[in-house]
Amino acid sequence: MLTLFLIFGYAFSQSNQELKGIVTDKENKPLKGAFVKLNEPNKGTITNDNGEFIISGLQKGTYEINIRFLGYENLTKTVTLPTNNLPRFSLSKTPISLQEVIVTDNHALNRKKEESLGIEIVNEDYLKQNLGGSLMKSLERLPGISTIDIGSGQSKPVIRGLSFNRVVVVENNIKHEAQQWGADHGLEIDQYAVDYVEIIKGPASLMYGSDAIGGVIDMKNNKLPEKNTISGAVDISGKTNNDFIGTSVSLEGRKDWFFASLTATLLDYGDFRVPTDSVDIYNYRAALHDNYMRNTAGNEQNFHLSFGLVKDKIQSRFYLSNVNSKSGFFANAHGLEPRNVDTDVHDRSSRDVQYPFQKVNHLKIINNTTIWQEKSRLELDLGYQQNHREEWSQYVQHGYMPAIFPDTLDFDMDLERKFNKDIYSANAKFFFEPTDKTQLNAGINGEYKENQINGRGFIIPAYRQLNIGGFVFGRHELSPTKQLQAGMRYDYGRIKTFSYFDWYPSPIDDAVDPENNFLQRAATINRSFSNFTWSLGYNYNPGKWNYKVNIGKSFRMPIPKELAANGVNYHRFSYEVGNPDLSPEMAYQLDLGVAFGSKIFAAGVSPFVNYFSNYIYLNPTSAHDRLYGNGNQIFIYTESKVLRYGGEFHSHYELKDWLQLGLIGEYIYSRQLSGEKEGYTLPFSPPASAIINLKYHGKTLGRIEKPYLSVDYKITSAQTNIVPPEVITNGYQVFNLGMGGEVNLYKQKVNLSFQVQNLLNKKYFNHTSYYRLINVPEPGRNFIVNMNIPFHSTKTL
Repeated sequence: MLTLFLIFGYAFSQSNQELKGIVTDKENKPLKGAFVKLNEPNKGTITNDNGEFIISGLQKGTYEINIRFLGYENLTKTVTLPTNNLPRFSLSKTPISLQEVIVTDNHALNRKKEESLGIEIVNEDYLKQNLGGSLMKSLERLPGISTIDIGSGQSKPVIRGLSFNRVVVVENNIKHEAQQWGADHGLEIDQYAVDYVEIIKGPASLMYGSDAIGGVIDMKNNKLPEKNTISGAVDISGKTNNDFIGTSVSLEGRKDWFFASLTATLLDYGDFRVPTDSVDIYNYRAALHDNYMRNTAGNEQNFHLSFGLVKDKIQSRFYLSNVNSKSGFFANAHGLEPRNVDTDVHDRSSRDVQYPFQKVNHLKIINNTTIWQEKSRLELDLGYQQNHREEWSQYVQHGYMPAIFPDTLDFDMDLERKFNKDIYSANAKFFFEPTDKTQLNAGINGEYKENQINGRGFIIPAYRQLNIGGFVFGRHELSPTKQLQAGMRYDYGRIKTFSYFDWYPSPIDDAVDPENNFLQRAATINRSFSNFTWSLGYNYNPGKWNYKVNIGKSFRMPIPKELAANGVNYHRFSYEVGNPDLSPEMAYQLDLGVAFGSKIFAAGVSPFVNYFSNYIYLNPTSAHDRLYGNGNQIFIYTESKVLRYGGEFHSHYELKDWLQLGLIGEYIYSRQLSGEKEGYTLPFSPPASAIINLKYHGKTLGRIEKPYLSVDYKITSAQTNIVPPEVITNGYQVFNLGMGGEVNLYKQKVNLSFQVQNLLNKKYFNHTSYYRLINVPEPGRNFIVNMNIPFHSTKTL
């Protein structure tokens, strides 16, 4: 018996060894979140706050250990157990991509290597260093990303030339839904309440549904506070071009398993300025007072509350947010008679908001719940949103509208349009890892939308819409450097639009009662759509190289505006008409990617080819509506076959340890292959562009820690491929400057960032700008400053 105990004790001691160690950088600072893995046996862990790790259940012997951390070279070492001292592993920095695109954890690096589509990931530091007028404007510097700007405070995302309902915006796993069909409608997102953003370039409808035919902008604010701490930050921002001032205060805390966070944001800005004294609105020239775009001021009040619980095998988090804004439309480019603008009233102040303007309130309630098991994970998402939008302008008679507004109607005479939209969303995703090399993912998404309308003007009818889809997706590691992924999805959607009659009578041919007839703008439409989509991808990551290829099919259901619009667009001087017989869009795309990264040099190229068997767009015709549209040109939704191709390029070279040279660029070509506009490009096609960047980054500079100084030289080619009434846009070059760092003021850390946009105050035009058709140049020189004051308490709560 004693012999058995001795044998058992010896065997236990042999198989109960622990490998302990510390992972640091070359300056001996611990690296939290580094991934530590043994190749044989297949065991791994991540480092804690002090850079320490432990791997248990090992036997005596020699092991090969591999350590990975984002932004550092992989390290492979051999260790022998048992060991008498605590081994230290020191990692050297290496570039992944342009350093302005900052990613913060190993998850981001893995996503870039695993995803076979083009992907960019940025964190809140990047957003603050590149602060624009809106969140989408802050992302515009990324390759393949551009915006449709609506003044200085709002913009819509464009991914590889596709926008509107072809790009899905996701916040905390729930698709953001508002009135995104409108070119003048921005996103109701508070950029101060976003932790990081993941952008997928290319069709991502497999995981996100039909509207993701162009790509996805996925925003998260889900970082967990540390246990038993209270922390927060105060952000103060200012911009000179439109006299912007904003502040955002955040507070978060955690007591064991319960955590909560709160963010409140207040923004106020005036009319923005352009480097010209007049703009040409088609055949009419409007003079500007002191270079101000009159009535483009606005304000915003945002509130975000989050709370939840985190246990060993479950995490549940609630989000409550309310984004409220009021902003003016450029007074000389809205309505039916912009020549009659009372300039004396508008030019008295550059900060007031008068007619015409819009008021938007977006309420959002979300719950994310994740349940973990040993080899599986279940994610459940529930969401409710209410989007309330009002557009106001002075009542002007046109067509057969009465000269005197009747007092019997249930809306104000100056209420141009009103939209009230309720959205209910639900997602369920199940992740399963049967082996270390295989991952399976299945899920279902559902969404119900109901949109009500009111006001004197009609553009789209009220509607209800149901979307539901399910998908399966798998990823298999063929070898440590090769990975295969494939998936398929089925979508079903049903749209019902409601009939609409004018609130005033019109003389209608063959009418039963010619004296009292109300024109029917929209009939009831009840249509359903369904389709299968699929995707197949392959990744190869040998050493410092990364290769990826993805081929897939995606589709998009037509939206109510494309099916049933029938009215004046007061923002574009157009009369827009839907087509109830439109088919859903079908697209096939091939994505490729090649990237290389070493200690001093990184580069990559991401080409794509995209074919639409039927692409839906608003087609200008030669007709004009003089009875109801005040003579405005008629645009009709149509569809055609389209070929698109292009890609992005990035490179980065470390001239010195403290000096970096970078280049990013993008090119997109599109051509209609059928229809009335065969041979033309697509509307809002961005021109080719490139950014040459020189950046200094150091450890300290006097009292400044982590100082940086960055200069961008942006080159944009002319856009001669247009769809009338678009006009040719000349190329331009512009300089932007950025600098910042951390300073300690009375033992308080303060993060400072400073930008100068359009450094030389150059007059140039952005082809995708909302106001391009009326020759409004981009804003002039703009000084932007952001001060972030964080605070942190580790006292026991």
